[in-house]
Amino acid sequence: MENYTFKVKDGEGSARIDQYLVGVFPTAISRSHLKKLIDNGNVLVNGARVKAHHNVKPGETIEVRLEELAPSVAEAEDIKLDIIYEDDDIIVINKEPGIAVHPGAGIHSGTLVNALLYHCKNLSTVNEARPGIIHRLDKDTSGVMVIAKNNTSHAELAKQFKERAVKKNYIALVRGTVELDEGTVDLPIGRHPSNRQKMAVRYDSEKNAITEYRVLKRFDDFTVVLLNPKTGRTHQIRVHMAYLGHPVLGDGKYGAKEKFPRQALHSYYLSFLHPRTGKPLEFKAPLPEDMRGIIGTAADDILP
Repeated sequence: MENYTFKVKDGEGSARIDQYLVGVFPTAISRSHLKKLIDNGNVLVNGARVKAHHNVKPGETIEVRLEELAPSVAEAEDIKLDIIYEDDDIIVINKEPGIAVHPGAGIHSGTLVNALLYHCKNLSTVNEARPGIIHRLDKDTSGVMVIAKNNTSHAELAKQFKERAVKKNYIALVRGTVELDEGTVDLPIGRHPSNRQKMAVRYDSEKNAITEYRVLKRFDDFTVVLLNPKTGRTHQIRVHMAYLGHPVLGDGKYGAKEKFPRQALHSYYLSFLHPRTGKPLEFKAPLPEDMRGIIGTAADDILP
């Protein structure tokens, strides 16, 4: 059992306690797992038990006794992988939407890591709870990812990500008509001041965030855009596009769940240097059928 203590700061009040804790917890944890902890009396506010609908208030002290953590080592599961490229050092996959990248509290199986452990004899062990994982995509975001098969490859690729030597392009369907053909959003991102589950543009944040975008095609009520995030902040593309007034379709967190069953965001292109040979590599993940379906026959003509 692990114990955590949180002090609710000014401006952080009014959120439900489970929503607040999801936002401030240092590790991934689901609201369903938190609700069980609250119901079992493992969450105390100023020393007293509360209900899951309790709204936190500034100044409150929240203690969490964390039980039933996800196993430190995930188990291999026979889950289909869409493999784009593979050698002794790396594996590049096209991640399907709806699958989490790695297990966390309350998520024990059915993740990309579970699938990789079944497929690969070796994965990097830099983080034993997340073998092979160097970068991640949101659960509902699809597209290309690179995974390390050994610690040497992991260290080299992590360095490239840190130094921004990795080029990433995403395709998104965003609400409304984006006026400019291209542009750059250079706005810092931090935790939302009142909803700890969300990120937001925060001018008081030291975490700069830069996203370049280019319009590929405009439709009557949505626009297809190509995005190049120069930094890697949490939810960066989703926050920046929402700030411009063009949230990603289907993104209920930063916009509205309209017209699309998930956030219409796809990791389309990834390029980096091979961690062993230094050879430049680039990969594209085909647009998933759900996004292709809403774009229609124009999809093949507009993709770079």
